[in-house]
Amino acid sequence: MVSLWPKKQDNPEGGDQPSREDDERQSSRSRQYRDREPDERTRLLPREAAGYLHPDDPAVSPYNLWSIRALRGLSSLFLAISFVWWTFLLVSIFVSPPMMHTRGSGFFGFSYTTLTVGYLATGLLFFAVPSKPMTIWGFVLAIFLLVDMCLILAVPRIRVEEGWVGIASVVWATLISFYNILQNYLVAWGKREEEERLTGREETRRSLREWLAVLVETVVMAILGIVAILFTATLILRSRDASLPAPGKQYYVNGNNYRVHLACVGTITGDHIDGTASSHRRPTVLVEGGEEPVEHTLLPFIDAAYKNGTIDRYCYWDRPGLGWSDNAPSPYSAGMAADALSEALALAGEEGPWVIASAGVGGIYSRIFASRHLLEIDGLLLIDTLHEDYLGKVGSPGWGFLLWLRGVLSPLGLDRLAGAIFKGRTREDRVYGRSAYQTGKFIKAKLQESLVAGSLTSSEVQTARHVQIANTPLVVVSSGVEVRKSEKWAKTQEDLTTVTKNLQDWDVVQGAPHEVWKTLAGRTVLERRLGQLVKGHKK
Repeated sequence: MVSLWPKKQDNPEGGDQPSREDDERQSSRSRQYRDREPDERTRLLPREAAGYLHPDDPAVSPYNLWSIRALRGLSSLFLAISFVWWTFLLVSIFVSPPMMHTRGSGFFGFSYTTLTVGYLATGLLFFAVPSKPMTIWGFVLAIFLLVDMCLILAVPRIRVEEGWVGIASVVWATLISFYNILQNYLVAWGKREEEERLTGREETRRSLREWLAVLVETVVMAILGIVAILFTATLILRSRDASLPAPGKQYYVNGNNYRVHLACVGTITGDHIDGTASSHRRPTVLVEGGEEPVEHTLLPFIDAAYKNGTIDRYCYWDRPGLGWSDNAPSPYSAGMAADALSEALALAGEEGPWVIASAGVGGIYSRIFASRHLLEIDGLLLIDTLHEDYLGKVGSPGWGFLLWLRGVLSPLGLDRLAGAIFKGRTREDRVYGRSAYQTGKFIKAKLQESLVAGSLTSSEVQTARHVQIANTPLVVVSSGVEVRKSEKWAKTQEDLTTVTKNLQDWDVVQGAPHEVWKTLAGRTVLERRLGQLVKGHKK
């Protein structure tokens, strides 16, 4: 038989020894091994070492594989993209960039992007320490985000409110959730591969540092999973609320950017002289709500006055973000709201004359509207309304920050879920009732109001005061409780009696709260004064 191995030479001292040719060949191989360029499997290995490495050796790492390093780079890119998008959404809450206005609050898209940034940052921070709890919570997160995406796309009202910005945010969050599961699996595979190659077996031990990392990532992932579950529950409530029909109609305003809700009740009547109708129509009462949606506050009193025959007809609307109206682009002032109301009335074919009844902060809005429709206003009824001297308080930075924080947390729906589960709150409560202040749309509207209260709105109401026709009939009804509580409030209520030079009456209803109509005495005074303005007008 012919041997394939090199022939060995006899050693005079005994035993077989490698030939000189074998020594040279071995030396040549060693030089080639030392001199060649390191690859992904040999880069961190000692050049002269042989055999297996200790499991704690830094060379035993999934980063030896180029695919794992590329995966980490891809995750870093996704994090950078998500952070840039997060920044745009943060800015859009305060100032709407072109093409980024959503007819909803914008807080949902921002919250989903915040979740995405947090998830990617967690995945990168614990990139080399994959664990089963992280994978399990990753599946929980992915499933609920997928449900959220389906809900937003399936419910027309939510889809319209969130717009392409909100849809893109939730779709991106869903994709990243599945990507992070894949990342965790691939890193675990790479770690196992390198351990088996370099140490001879898969390492099942974990150091104290790794156990702490697993504990932290498990807690963080559990929090993110719970957040996703709350998002889903809140979206289910929103889907339920979207089915509540709106009385009246919704009209596109401001170049079809958003819709406002307007409704009118009653018939148009005219004065009758000697059995013939005169050319002058009786004024319609135009109702402007206060701090909360008008349907929950002032409207029940107005509707009772209508049913009693005190007034013949009334119209009411929801300011942007309240009730059934969409949110408007930011910034948004009271003057812009007055223009939106004017446009909605024109689209509805509604014409004056008007007697405007307003309460609380609605007095600011109604006075600006009245100054822009001078010949159509037959009277102003100010019910314990806010004076412009308080706009600085409305626009304080502290109050604005609290509103922003509430808005960011609103997608969790903690208060709304608790109200629905434990207090039996209905969709009416959440859309325009006692729980309306908890919705993201309402909070966004109040944040917009706060942002420009001391600047744009203050300037607009001062102009309105100078422009208002002096002989416009004016009635001021003040809360006795508020007047007694604050000397400043009392003085500002007195100053409101000078908005025009035709003050009909100033009533301070003793024992009545800020919502004057909540007491019998308050309702009695308000209905009498409202009837005087509507039926006692003169041309």
